[in-house]
Amino acid sequence: MSVAWVIACVLPGVASALLIAWLRRSALTRALADVPNERSLHGEPRPRVGGIGIMAASLAVAFALTRQELALPLVLALVLALVSVADDRHSLPIALRLPAHFGAALAVAFVGASSFGLVWGVCAALAIAWMTNLFNFMDGADGLAGGMGVIGFATLAWGAVGASDLPLAWACACLASACAGFLLHNFPPARVFMGDAGSIPLGFLAGALGLLGVARGDWPPWFPVIAFAPFIADASVTLVRRAVRGERFWRAHRTHAYQRLVLAGWSHRRLALSAYTLMALSSSCALLALGANGTGRSVIIWGWTAALALLLLALERRLGRAASPSLPGQDR
Repeated sequence: MSVAWVIACVLPGVASALLIAWLRRSALTRALADVPNERSLHGEPRPRVGGIGIMAASLAVAFALTRQELALPLVLALVLALVSVADDRHSLPIALRLPAHFGAALAVAFVGASSFGLVWGVCAALAIAWMTNLFNFMDGADGLAGGMGVIGFATLAWGAVGASDLPLAWACACLASACAGFLLHNFPPARVFMGDAGSIPLGFLAGALGLLGVARGDWPPWFPVIAFAPFIADASVTLVRRAVRGERFWRAHRTHAYQRLVLAGWSHRRLALSAYTLMALSSSCALLALGANGTGRSVIIWGWTAALALLLLALERRLGRAASPSLPGQDR
């Protein structure tokens, strides 16, 4: 293993864990406290400083390793992280947040991946903006978003290695490593949360780096989708269900599948470990399909899509539409 790989896989994780440990003892713990609200699964305030550690550690090392090649998405992620810190502190209105998300997505789609035409560029920007927000939607239980960060970005790194795209592989490895460092503080029972400062730029980078991999010929469009499929499926199905019911789907809620499982009695540890298994299976399918050809690839892709659909249907039947309005007995 080269020195660059050791740096990408180890340094962000160590730096993230140490920085978060320091932030937990700083004045920011009060300024960025996550006070329970209508979407929360925790009963006591927790500091939302984990995302600051993830972004500071991963972006610094990724910049150093990739230099100018991936400057655009990394700089945009830094901008979104700063906007999200302000949101964690002051609860910025959606009229300020969404234009920032969509503007960053447009920049990647039309500048970073300039080979796309107008129609596909707009579709790509919408996909990145949706990924940016759905990662935030899914950051609501101990260890969940951090685990998706480790497994999802590690999968993209592996795919980039197969395409001999080392800068992209190093950047993704840095993000996976920093998320692993965060998990030392966030695995149930969590002592610190990620906050929008982590979930928003992580979601953006999942979409942006996935799109750049497509533009650079590293993988087909379906590869990053399957790598992050458990998050994409839960968030997307929940949004559609709420919209069909005429609910205000943009409002905070507790009707994602993972939230309803906790409300039904699952512990956060059980949820996290089950989610990791599902994420690992999805990532394995993505990598297997990437190395397969023709019929084998189609069987893997459509077989996993059908399996996820059946799982969501089974959960829907088991949980029904009920969700307790009170906080669960165990803490987040």
